[in-house]
Amino acid sequence: MFENLSDRLERSFKILKGEGKITEINVAETLKDVRRALLDADVNYKVAKTFTDTVKEKALGQNVLTAVKPGQMLVKIVHDELAMLMGGTSVDVNIKGKPAVILMAGLQGSGKTTFSGKLAKLLKSKRSKNPLLVACDIYRPAAIEQLKVLGAQIEVPVYAEEENKDAVAIAKAAIQYAKANGHDLVIVDTAGRLAIDEQMMTEIAAVKAAITPDEILFVVDSMTGQDAVNTAKEFNDRLDFDGVVLTKLDGDTRGGAALSIRNVVNKPIKFVGTGEKMEALDVFHPERMADRILGMGDIVSLVERAQDQYDEEEARRLQKKIAKNQFDFNDFLSQIQQIKKMGNIKDLASMIPGVGKAIKDVDIDDNAFKSVEAIIYSMTPKERENPQILNGSRRQRIAKGSGTDIQEVNRLLKQFEETRKMMHMVTKAQSNPALMRKMRR
Repeated sequence: MFENLSDRLERSFKILKGEGKITEINVAETLKDVRRALLDADVNYKVAKTFTDTVKEKALGQNVLTAVKPGQMLVKIVHDELAMLMGGTSVDVNIKGKPAVILMAGLQGSGKTTFSGKLAKLLKSKRSKNPLLVACDIYRPAAIEQLKVLGAQIEVPVYAEEENKDAVAIAKAAIQYAKANGHDLVIVDTAGRLAIDEQMMTEIAAVKAAITPDEILFVVDSMTGQDAVNTAKEFNDRLDFDGVVLTKLDGDTRGGAALSIRNVVNKPIKFVGTGEKMEALDVFHPERMADRILGMGDIVSLVERAQDQYDEEEARRLQKKIAKNQFDFNDFLSQIQQIKKMGNIKDLASMIPGVGKAIKDVDIDDNAFKSVEAIIYSMTPKERENPQILNGSRRQRIAKGSGTDIQEVNRLLKQFEETRKMMHMVTKAQSNPALMRKMRR
């Protein structure tokens, strides 16, 4: 996401490279290019103009320190203004009701149903909630079944009345069911259409009036660009929603919706969907998104994703095995599964400062671990626990069973052995200060 915008902004800042100071002429030239970059990213024209006017005003009012180059100063100002444009700070979802009721709104295909499941999983695992999903999309074929499948995946019950065509009655009955069965969170998935129509708006307004939700979230497909902003405005005029959810930010999107929507509807972006997996949901942080747009990475979000998959007990068990040089292919496979749960591999790599630009033209397949997993799964339990017994004939059998060749198997075994040695060495060094000092020299 935002790759084209990031490239264009970087080229814009190069106009100031080598300049000794910020002047009205060189800033005007740079910001003219910045405005073009924003418009190409499908940012609303008025938003782009106001943004560049504000940046220009602040840039000309700055006394550039001798230690700071004009280009660096402008990047800092643009970064701060991008963050403010997207809301400045993250805004939490309101789940204080008893039960807390969250109503979903949006067009068909925006990702409402999938997001409902993702949000239930997130609030269940991170906020210790006991959610109930409610199927109020009574028009779309298989909508109820889709929600039930998602609910089964994340172990969250789904309230549905397949034969009932009254969304208001279903929503009201679901809340009574939640109260009777100890659910402290109700997430109501409503119907969408291919375009805004009066029937849909009347129905969702009636559902809102009947259940008085604590939170209304408008879910929008970020790949629809400026249309997403226009749709958000129409929904907000009727529903006065509390926040926006941008889905499909991992797709080939120009990013204009994320940059325009807050300014146009004056409602915060609260969540962003970053992939198909149920874990691929992030709380929206404007400053971190500004970092990523300007190619600065997002190491905080990367660490948070890693911590979500971190199991302290498992880590202690693994450390003991590494210390005894007993790290095996079962442990290796377990580490691969944890990395895969963190999300899209290229997206993760782009969060590391400086890496995003380096890999933008590199095709990183999410199935990169497939052949490695196939090789490990082709080993017997004894071979996984004792890699040293993998002789030539065993390796030939593993290559045949995994659909790879002997060179690939040999390469993996060599890399595994080198990794094991390094991990053992580092673990020993951590318990031996003298050895640690020696390694640093």
